[in-house]
Amino acid sequence: MNNGAPAPARTRGRPRGNPPTRESIVSAARALFLERGYRRTTVRAVAAAAEVDPALIAYHFGSKKGLFADVMQFQCANALTVDDVLDGDPAALPDRLIDAVTDLWEDADFLQLTAQGGEAAEAIREYLERELLTRLVEFLGGRDATARATAVVTILGGLIYTRYLNPLPTPAALTPSETRHILTPALRAALAPRPRTATATGAGRRGSPTPG
Repeated sequence: MNNGAPAPARTRGRPRGNPPTRESIVSAARALFLERGYRRTTVRAVAAAAEVDPALIAYHFGSKKGLFADVMQFQCANALTVDDVLDGDPAALPDRLIDAVTDLWEDADFLQLTAQGGEAAEAIREYLERELLTRLVEFLGGRDATARATAVVTILGGLIYTRYLNPLPTPAALTPSETRHILTPALRAALAPRPRTATATGAGRRGSPTPG
């Protein structure tokens, strides 16, 4: 006679006790994306690795694409921590920006993730636009903050494209130190406050008599 109590049925949705966090799901997904690639990684496989119901992944991330975007955002945030980059001597900010980008892209795991198609490129674009550009605008402040931040992100985007995504021989052959040496002056110029335009200055002189 079997006196053993039946095993409790597994409930769907958020588990009881100490539920897994978004970070634990992202960590499990990152390992699978690195091992199998984007196309061969399924939501069910991630759920099994994270020991959650697949519905919890849909709840937090919406889809596999959304989950992959979070993995990329997490990877970017770990290497290119905007608070750390912006903190410190303002004169050395161009150097810190270049170092953050090259440190991120020289990481073998990150390079493997970026090779997984348009989903990776889209996630990187979103990070540069929503995180780095937005935070730079707030950090710089003033009437020309958006123009200055846009110039900075454009330079960094060009570095990413020509050195990593679609490498040109010359930029790709540079060491990170050489890259910093070459691009720091351009970033310093991009970060500098813009002078007021001659049009705005001349507007106040309209109607002045023309010298004879």
